[in-house]
Amino acid sequence: MAVDKVALVTAGGSGMGAAAAKRLAQDGFAVGILSSSGKGEALAAELGGIGVTGSNQSNDDLKRLVDLAMERWGRIDVLVNSAGHGPRAAILDITDEDWHRGMDTYLLNAIRPTRLVTPIMQKQKAGAIINISTAWAFEPSAMFPTSAVFRAGLASFTKIFADTYAADNIRMNNVLPGWIDSLPATEERRQGVPMQRYGTSDEIAGTIAFLASKDAAYITGQNLRVDGGITRSI
Repeated sequence: MAVDKVALVTAGGSGMGAAAAKRLAQDGFAVGILSSSGKGEALAAELGGIGVTGSNQSNDDLKRLVDLAMERWGRIDVLVNSAGHGPRAAILDITDEDWHRGMDTYLLNAIRPTRLVTPIMQKQKAGAIINISTAWAFEPSAMFPTSAVFRAGLASFTKIFADTYAADNIRMNNVLPGWIDSLPATEERRQGVPMQRYGTSDEIAGTIAFLASKDAAYITGQNLRVDGGITRSI
């Protein structure tokens, strides 16, 4: 079935990934969703898209999603890379195994599907990749050590990717959420936000939708903070 625009969302069964899938469908994208819980497959069915129950840490599962999208729609215009939750502990208590798990969760989660969709986007001479990162990628918090370390690496990957593929009209940008309502809320965290509230998953989805749109056609290699002002001075 031919469609005008197709978006894939990984780790899209809940939270910001699911909100992004819903918003992109609302904006006219056919959507494909990967999630490990089965919620993504159910959401994709609701949205008239395709779903795969699998892991963004599996090249085979990701390839299954990409292949299904190409079989059904023949194109991939947008890739949104979301993530689960990686290991957390005091910085020197994190084992080698957990550092590797963190890299799988927060860095390779974006690199693996990017490898698969980039050749497709090159043939189309257009594409947009948006990675959901964290506001603490550049000013790390001890609360989220593996996230901060590997998403700083994701920022570097994004800049190198942008340099390499901008001439093919393939863009990559990162969205850096602060405290979002998909996380447990605490009064202390809320008070630390200049806007005095948590952000919403829908607000992150709106930012993703903008970066996926033609209005963002001249934006690539960027890290866009959506955090209510937490990192305003960084």
